[in-house]
Amino acid sequence: MTENRWTNRPEGSNWGDFGPDDRRGRLNLLTPEKVLEGVAEVRAGLSFCLSLPLDYPGGNVLNPRRHPPRLAATSRDGQANYVYPFSRENPDHTDVVCDDSALITLQYSTQWDSLAHVGSLFDADGDGIPEPVFYNGFRGGADIKGPPEAGGDSEAARLDGPDAGPLGIHTMAETGVQGRAVMIDLERHVGRERVLVGHDRLMAICAADGVVVEPGDMVCLHTGFADMILGMRRTPDAETLHKSCAALDGRDPELLRWVTESGLAVLIADNYAVEGFPSRPGAGAHSALPLHEHCLFKLGIHLGELFHLGDLAKWLRAHHRSRFLLTASPLRLPGAAGSPVTAVGTV
Repeated sequence: MTENRWTNRPEGSNWGDFGPDDRRGRLNLLTPEKVLEGVAEVRAGLSFCLSLPLDYPGGNVLNPRRHPPRLAATSRDGQANYVYPFSRENPDHTDVVCDDSALITLQYSTQWDSLAHVGSLFDADGDGIPEPVFYNGFRGGADIKGPPEAGGDSEAARLDGPDAGPLGIHTMAETGVQGRAVMIDLERHVGRERVLVGHDRLMAICAADGVVVEPGDMVCLHTGFADMILGMRRTPDAETLHKSCAALDGRDPELLRWVTESGLAVLIADNYAVEGFPSRPGAGAHSALPLHEHCLFKLGIHLGELFHLGDLAKWLRAHHRSRFLLTASPLRLPGAAGSPVTAVGTV
């Protein structure tokens, strides 16, 4: 057995519980049994696309560092390889081809956060000096970017530029990300008012709707935020959006405890960050994104953001259901810290 790469582990974390080299986190709970439980929820044979178009929200007012995708034709003999007739090369050929490329910000639209997306300054090696550390003690240096003997990924290490290494989104993709999901319909109870939902309110909503979360379930939070974005047709009103729809209160310790104890495998929302950002003020040295820290850094719980949950939530509500089969694999892109996702909910 490989020895732990850390001496200290964060309070409330599960580092080492799935093994010293684990890089999947709570996706380990997406067992074959959980997949079968998800399949058992398919009764009507209806599928819902749970992803926004990749060019939504539109612009970059929600995040100045993230931009819409840019499409371009590939080049063929110095010409645009788009509506390109093969007859230019051989008069007997009737084919016409379109071939293009895209420049995308990986976390612009509906997305997964990998476990390399958010870490923390933490003294994992016990030398009294906090250093950049990610889930299960992978460091922000050799463990993230290094060769296999340093805990890295040889395929990812060959990429140019940034490299999330063994915690990159490709590790998530390799699991398939399929199983039983549970919808918690926050919009049904709080409308589109901007509210921070803590533990007590979340539990009251679950009780009112008969929602039960079991270990290995993928939890989805419907707030109406993605529907508002769609209605703005790629011209988002940042002020309106920042004042709209529910978000989890990442500063609520009881909510974080529930995330731990529930055994949920992943946490998904149709809003921008799952939790309210900026969060409520903290004390002393603290995380700006406490739910991200708790999930990605401490527990290995991937976060899904800007999922399009509205149509499915309405269908589930009308049919007095809360569970469905979710298939939501990210791009298998070695080294990336996040990824678009074309998610499908089946009922």
